[in-house]
Amino acid sequence: MTGVLDVKSTAGKRLLVREHTELLIVGAGPAGLSAALEAARLGMQVVLVDEHPVDPGLMGLDIPFHFGQRMSGAHRGNAAIVKLAESDPRLAEAFEAGVDVRLGVAVWGLFAHGLGQRWIEGRVAGLSDGHNVWFMRFDKAILACGRRDLGLAFPGWELPGVMGVTAADALLRRYDAFNARKCAIVGSGVEATTFAKAALQAGRDVVALIEVAEAPLDHEGCTQLAEQGVPILTGSMIARAMGGATGVERIQCIKLGTEAASTELECDTVVLAVGAVPAIDLLDVAGARIAFVAEQGGYVPLTDAEGRTSVPMLFAVGDCVGITAAKTRDPAIAASEGARAAAAAAVAVADHWPPPPDKKEPAASDDEVSKTRMRWAAAVMTVADTETHVCQCEQVSIADLLGVQPPRYLRRNQPAMQARDITTLARDGTLNQDQVKRLTRAGMGTCQGRRCREQIGAILALATNTPLSAIPLPSYRAPVRPLPLSVLATLEEESALTENWHGWFGIEGQWVPYWELAKESDQTGSAT
Repeated sequence: MTGVLDVKSTAGKRLLVREHTELLIVGAGPAGLSAALEAARLGMQVVLVDEHPVDPGLMGLDIPFHFGQRMSGAHRGNAAIVKLAESDPRLAEAFEAGVDVRLGVAVWGLFAHGLGQRWIEGRVAGLSDGHNVWFMRFDKAILACGRRDLGLAFPGWELPGVMGVTAADALLRRYDAFNARKCAIVGSGVEATTFAKAALQAGRDVVALIEVAEAPLDHEGCTQLAEQGVPILTGSMIARAMGGATGVERIQCIKLGTEAASTELECDTVVLAVGAVPAIDLLDVAGARIAFVAEQGGYVPLTDAEGRTSVPMLFAVGDCVGITAAKTRDPAIAASEGARAAAAAAVAVADHWPPPPDKKEPAASDDEVSKTRMRWAAAVMTVADTETHVCQCEQVSIADLLGVQPPRYLRRNQPAMQARDITTLARDGTLNQDQVKRLTRAGMGTCQGRRCREQIGAILALATNTPLSAIPLPSYRAPVRPLPLSVLATLEEESALTENWHGWFGIEGQWVPYWELAKESDQTGSAT
């Protein structure tokens, strides 16, 4: 039988790649910069990209962090680049060492020849500077993508001024653009206490640290803050944020498990520091083996001591491979990971790529990550009302989530929809957050789930009495950063690829290709 090539498929097509580098490093934090400097010292050709300074439009969408509209005008234009360079002298060192440093450039996808991508030669990264999109081929890559914050839903959390601690820290210390005066900080771990100290030193007021547990997580840090006059409210939860068009004006706190009267605090900013999450989106898209490892902060890529992942020639270092209190306190730990990975990358050969270590099963008694997230999830369900949207982008309430209700713009009175809820769904097997997302749209918005995906997982686990580690990782897919169509229009493609693109959208019942319209026109003598 003679094979026939489908001209509309990608088989035989060529991906246009603009440039090539020996080593691509993603992320210019402590780990990424150390990796770049070590690789340059070893004589490698290095391109280091970092998406900061982030475009103001993306900041408004809470990407890559939950900025909560608390950035001042100082983060715009050349001033942001200057502030960013001043925030870490090693950026200048990297320039001087011959590293090709590119700020304001995001990697939105990693691709390699393999299943479903046979037409791609080698290893390729998709990049964007906000104005253009292009592809870069690389021999080896080190991902130092960092962390992001856990979201926390409560009435009023959609107001301007409710933000994540990683965003607040970046605006305060990297951009010098933190537009806040009085901060209430939710959480009492190292992230919370470290930021509180930095905010006080920068002349901001910290009106309280609010912790759901009965004792502070970072006891030493909270003791130091209490000595400076900062109230530490344990066994408590923020019940509501109140304000107007300009944002938060005051918050209401309650003491959990009691009938005590609530406390109101005046503030213009609520900083959520209830936990941090390794940023693994690029690693998941690249196909790296990922598992829940409690002592590393949740889902992380499995790596060896030098940062090798399960994907040949792909390394991961820094917070994206695990978040610990020690690493948060001491950036030198992440920096050492970056240097080790660069040394290993210099001699790495794809044909001799060792497998990553096996997954470590979390011990139930020691899994503080799960315990902490479940405590906050329980507190969320205590204070939430019917209009509290766990997913802000798609306006999915906790009641909608647990009732597995379709989006509000669809009919909800169908018997099949009314008969199901999260309990009936769980009877079919372990809950899959991707399935819940498709049924409710929770996590399907413009922020790409950054504000809600982990708290949705914790709520699902709590509601079905399922261990948090047993809730599968919701999948990521490229682009892992929102890309406007105007930017995608700049992507270079060979003519053999573009001339058949219209056929890929010929879904029956949704769109009729022009050649079918032409047939009907010939038969009837008029256009359809």
